[in-house]
Amino acid sequence: MNFYLEESLNEVLRRFREYPALPSFIWFLEEHVPDINTELQNTILAEILAFTDSGNPEILPELELDIAGHTAEIIRLLKGGRPGEFRFVLKSAERRAAHRFPLEATFHAYRCGHRIYSRWLRAAHLETTPGSERAGDCIGVIADFTMEYTDAISTNATHAYLAHRQLVADVAGDQRTQLLNILLDGYDESDGRVARILRSAGYLDSRQSFCVALAQPVEPTEMLNPLRALRLVDAIEEVLLGTAARRIVEIRDNRVTIIFSHARRASGWTAPRTTLAEQITPRLFLVGNAALIGVSNDVPSTSQIPTAYKEALLALELADVRHRVMQFSEIPARRLSLHFARAELQHVLPAWAHGYFQLDKKAKGGMTATLEAYANADMNVLKAAKILSVHPNTMYSRFQRIFDVTGLDAKSFSALNEILIVAECNGH
Repeated sequence: MNFYLEESLNEVLRRFREYPALPSFIWFLEEHVPDINTELQNTILAEILAFTDSGNPEILPELELDIAGHTAEIIRLLKGGRPGEFRFVLKSAERRAAHRFPLEATFHAYRCGHRIYSRWLRAAHLETTPGSERAGDCIGVIADFTMEYTDAISTNATHAYLAHRQLVADVAGDQRTQLLNILLDGYDESDGRVARILRSAGYLDSRQSFCVALAQPVEPTEMLNPLRALRLVDAIEEVLLGTAARRIVEIRDNRVTIIFSHARRASGWTAPRTTLAEQITPRLFLVGNAALIGVSNDVPSTSQIPTAYKEALLALELADVRHRVMQFSEIPARRLSLHFARAELQHVLPAWAHGYFQLDKKAKGGMTATLEAYANADMNVLKAAKILSVHPNTMYSRFQRIFDVTGLDAKSFSALNEILIVAECNGH
């Protein structure tokens, strides 16, 4: 027990033992132990719904044992016992942590105990020394004792509860990391140990679909700050509350990594549901503007999760502030081809490329935006002008400026395609 708490409790007990009628006082309490315990239990159950609402059958029997333990401990201390480590309090706190019973409900129960024990200690004093001249002094000692006792058990219970929860969290984190690494790195299907781990975690059901999502801040270096990284994890967990999909969430390689799984169909006779990626993507848009997220396609088995991870990683690389959540299935084949070929193409760009880059930079990206709008409008100048909210003559003027620099007529398909490929290589 904390040294200062022990000293405070010892001091008030020393004062208590100066009370001349202490033997009669203790005898009165021992005679009324069943009454004290019953009143305290009834008070707790009436005031704290967590005890009666809990579906855990062990909670109420444990409460009865705890109350009996506190009453016996108070009498032991009054008889001359020294404050110990309150092992029964520590064990109770660990059990409640294991049951995930709310700590605030335990604190409320201790406050109930403070009130009930104070009343019974005052009753013992009045019964054993009626009309004593030192009645006020004794009442003061009783108040101090119950306060110090409640403080000591609350502090010890808090430390034990939190320590046990942290231990459970660490073990769960180790198991989660092990499972995540197996699923993402791939495994030998003949490995019986791995098969047992996946089967016990429920990942070998043949009717499941899986997909992977990767997230990081727009500024990736923020993941190096543990608090900011955890803030992103919390934001993702919050928007995913209520989703039917099961998930493993972990920080891996400075990215928030999520493996989703869900039943693909109820049975072999029912139609498949909407893809898992399509179900979760709208939720991920709610994470906010500060995050970029890549989402893979669905895969039908755990053995293909490494492929889904690569898809999510590529989608994340192609996400930007305009497309914060990028679903792999929505990436155009042309953009994928350019992404893979960009490094090689940058070494063989045409002679006019530098002039075009300078023109586009001066126009703050307006030239490439004009060409993209023209392509998206099926090479219809009027529709493209409407998309850009400019006059059609502005479109023709920009085409001419592009021709002056490149020698290519962007109104033709082949020239438009070539210029857009070069612009893509420059990061547009």
